[in-house]
Amino acid sequence: MPTTVCTAKASCKKLPGLLELTDTHLQWTPDGKKAPTIRVAYGDAASLFCSKEGAALVRLKLSLVGDDTGHNFTFTSPPAIAIAEREKFKQELTTIIARNKSALGSLPKPPVVVSQPITPAAAAANTPRPTLTPVRTADSRAASVADDRRATPVIAGNDPASEFRLRKKVLLSDPELGVLHRELVMTGQITEAEFWEGREHLILAEAAFENQKKGKPGQLVDPRPEAVEGGEIKIRITPQLVHDIFDEYPIVARAYSENVPNNLTEEQFWKRYFQSKLFNAHRASIRSSAAQHVVKEDPIFDKYLERDDDELEPRRPRNEQVETFVDLAATNEDHEETGNEKDITMRAGRQKAALPLIRKFNEHSERLLNAALGELPPTKRRKTDTGEEAYSQIEIEDLRDPEASDGILLEMQDRQRYFEGRMTNGNQDPSQPKLDPVAVMQAAKASLVNWDTRLSQLKIERKQGDAALIAMTQNVMSRLDVRSKRNEIPDGLFRQMTTCQTAANEFLRQFWLSVYPPAGDLRTAGTSTPAQRAAKTAKMIGYISKTPEKVHALVQTAQHSGIDPSRIEIAMRPVLQASEQAMAFYRSKNMPKQK
Repeated sequence: MPTTVCTAKASCKKLPGLLELTDTHLQWTPDGKKAPTIRVAYGDAASLFCSKEGAALVRLKLSLVGDDTGHNFTFTSPPAIAIAEREKFKQELTTIIARNKSALGSLPKPPVVVSQPITPAAAAANTPRPTLTPVRTADSRAASVADDRRATPVIAGNDPASEFRLRKKVLLSDPELGVLHRELVMTGQITEAEFWEGREHLILAEAAFENQKKGKPGQLVDPRPEAVEGGEIKIRITPQLVHDIFDEYPIVARAYSENVPNNLTEEQFWKRYFQSKLFNAHRASIRSSAAQHVVKEDPIFDKYLERDDDELEPRRPRNEQVETFVDLAATNEDHEETGNEKDITMRAGRQKAALPLIRKFNEHSERLLNAALGELPPTKRRKTDTGEEAYSQIEIEDLRDPEASDGILLEMQDRQRYFEGRMTNGNQDPSQPKLDPVAVMQAAKASLVNWDTRLSQLKIERKQGDAALIAMTQNVMSRLDVRSKRNEIPDGLFRQMTTCQTAANEFLRQFWLSVYPPAGDLRTAGTSTPAQRAAKTAKMIGYISKTPEKVHALVQTAQHSGIDPSRIEIAMRPVLQASEQAMAFYRSKNMPKQK
């Protein structure tokens, strides 16, 4: 019997029950039942959240590995007892999650972002799921075509739970693919593995998108006031905004640490900051300089003001050496005859008020690049010795003379027979008259005599031009007429046509995949055998053979609805032709050979 660590009365999905933590599992049993309906092993616990202090309900949420939704529990005992029970579970689960985190310490750890009104209960809340590796290998295909009752193909390096979550995201992002999956897989016409066969790239793309490291937002921090009822101005302060302000303007973080909570409360600090000259100096607009003349003085924030960075040399010069071809100051010494004064064209900005803003943008861009590059030494951030001439950096390949190419030698079998055939075909027909090159050249020269006079006397008949213009005008009018006409096909019939077409296309795709499997699958160990492909081909051709009946039923429905049946036949003709071609191919391959 497992040892019980702690128990508490808790509800899950509005159903009362008993929450228990044993030495191996966390389990929840509804009232009136003996067996638990929720049972979570220690190793599956990923992160823990709990409700805020003073909340009306005492809640606890446990997220699982591969399942961010997890389980939510609400302690139903009196408030004082419920908080004590929750803290007991919190303490035990925090230890368990920390143990899991240390076991997965070698895996990459993307941050867990909490957007719910509950706070993490421990630092272990950042425990990540195993990283998905978007690498397509032969094993994934082998798992997907093992037998007729095989499971969904699993990408190597992913667990089935993550694979299921990725497939779900793909279906939700593509509604048409989701409808096709519901109509074919959920009805049992094709298996899950057959549906995803050939669509592994969609899962790989989704996995790559999830694992893509998102950089810092490029927008400059510039809180914008909002007008509310009564003419008041309001700025919404969020934890993310506070973090961005401190990161973008360290002087504000310094002012916060020196004045809160000794001199000002947090509310007073932000209210006075957004009304101070310091805030207007940080605004990403030249217009903010005009607002500083109407802003009241503040004895606390005014002492953190800095002088405008509007001198010729920036206040924070770069220490790194700038490459010659991107250095705007590289031509400072190009005009020695005018003295040692800097060239006017090389100054940072003629409008002095724009210099602080330009340099603010430059510093923000540099901060973004540093955040993306991480902690790298300067030698790793740029090329130090390329081994090429300096001007090779700006050399344009299209402006170079193309080098002569000897081409690729063609290996031919029976080369003598080829050239003999060309010589035989090159013999001139004796019935054709021989042409004298000199006479041909003289006739060409004679035809060019007085060409300019004859060109000025050329008259083009308008009949051909008018006919071409009328044809183009009628083409455009017919297109506009088609667009302006209302679709007379009822929505229900149109949905049936779409369903028939998408299902037939999927059956055709499965048919041709079984007939001509991708080249990479032919020699992979564990792939489907010829007998399995033949069985799948016969199964798909059975569905394809029903396509003409479905199209005929659609035509009959259109007739009963008063719709011209020829429109349905024209719309479904490509599907019928593709189905007939597949059936003819299948009959030719499976027709018994006559002796």
